[in-house]
Amino acid sequence: MTPELTALTLAALLQVVQFVLMAVPANLELGPGKTVSPRDRERLGGSLEDQLSTRTARLYRALNNHFEGLILFTIACVVVTLTDQSTPFTAFCGYAYLIARIAYVPAYAFGLSPWRSYIWFVGLLATTSMLVSTLL
Repeated sequence: MTPELTALTLAALLQVVQFVLMAVPANLELGPGKTVSPRDRERLGGSLEDQLSTRTARLYRALNNHFEGLILFTIACVVVTLTDQSTPFTAFCGYAYLIARIAYVPAYAFGLSPWRSYIWFVGLLATTSMLVSTLL
């Protein structure tokens, strides 16, 4: 397995960890009556995210943000791997993305502004660098 695919696999496992970090407190805060329901806004009195504590809502948004970032990172890893262009640079970028995503979770959960945005940018830059490197 290429280093980029290893980083991708670890990033997917991070997604699972993020889900648990968000889902456990969300279930405790909202109760199973809301979390296992069809989640119709009119029945629940609005969005479930709006009913969460500040930190749990941040974990929810961090999880969704990782879904968005993971799409581009997956494309970058697949392109690097399928075109057989794995290099020390692309491996570095893959792990830079992973480390940034790990750091992003507590940065978002604890409201570390503007650091959360800087950490997010490191992940985007790493992904973009991987993609551009395959074209050069």
